[in-house]
Amino acid sequence: MTKAEKTRNYIVEKTAPIFNIKGYAGTSLNDITAATGLTKGSIYGNFANKDEVALAAFDYNLNDNVSKIEAAMAAQTTSKTKLMSYVDAYQSVIASTFTSGGCPILNTAIDSDDTHPALREKVVKAVLSWKKRIIKLIEEGIENKEIAADSNSEQIALTIIAMIEGGIMISRLMNKLENWDLIIDSLKNYINSLK
Repeated sequence: MTKAEKTRNYIVEKTAPIFNIKGYAGTSLNDITAATGLTKGSIYGNFANKDEVALAAFDYNLNDNVSKIEAAMAAQTTSKTKLMSYVDAYQSVIASTFTSGGCPILNTAIDSDDTHPALREKVVKAVLSWKKRIIKLIEEGIENKEIAADSNSEQIALTIIAMIEGGIMISRLMNKLENWDLIIDSLKNYINSLK
């Protein structure tokens, strides 16, 4: 890795949590320089603008969460246990980041909805990839007779995503991690009911 690549990675690693907590609009160049200890010139020597830093920070935050969830799922053998480990891993990830921003998909979706088309597009791709992954698990479950043949895999995937993101939103809005756990319990019951 070149010195420039190391510096870029360092900037992203140090600013990703800030973007996840404060959002795109709330994160200033001063926040970026304070977090990295670098000058504005050094930041702009590695990124054309704050937009580029924000896009890289979103990728970093998303990949960090996805890698934890994929690792948990890899240990499972059935579709339903993979779905359940997916939910367990998400529950753990959000609980561990509850006071430091939470879910980058939810945070960035809200933050970029009308203000940052490139960032919004990254979130759309992340959600579509998420949906596709869950649909694949549901279809494998149908094929293996773990889940009813007449199940609507897209509807199930969207329900799971909505319960996760809605649970995060409610728990963070009310500042009660217990709400997150209650909603996750309901989601687990939903997954167990898929027959």
